[in-house]
Amino acid sequence: VGILRGAVFFMADLARRLTVPCALDFMAVSSYGSATDSSGVVRILKDLDTDIRGRNVLIVEDIVDSGLTLNYLLKSLSARGPASLEICALLTKPARRRVQLGCKYVGFEIPDEFVVGYGLDLAERFRQLDFIGVPTREAMLTATAGEGSLL
Repeated sequence: VGILRGAVFFMADLARRLTVPCALDFMAVSSYGSATDSSGVVRILKDLDTDIRGRNVLIVEDIVDSGLTLNYLLKSLSARGPASLEICALLTKPARRRVQLGCKYVGFEIPDEFVVGYGLDLAERFRQLDFIGVPTREAMLTATAGEGSLL
């Protein structure tokens, strides 16, 4: 289960490397709070199209920050009766964690810096980059002001 939109690139690359049969599905969620902080109040914008009862489910996430949104998703999906439910995160920021989740698969632990690229965005910009980086202050101001072009 890929979490839209940030996990799309990671999930596509991961799926191409898997050697076991799998089905792909996606969820989109909105977490209320500031641009960089989650309040933990989550709204499901797009739910699964697949019944996960009795199935082994892997949540694929781009980045685990506070853990509040992912904690909500774990509870929601667990109530649907999967055989197993695990988390695979490309990035985690342990310094910002407010809820311990037990991510089974983690690509990289990173410091508490805002990052963009490879699916991660800032005001819907920089998502298409084929690398992950820390945007400059100027790039952050331009993106949040709505200047520049959207791809």
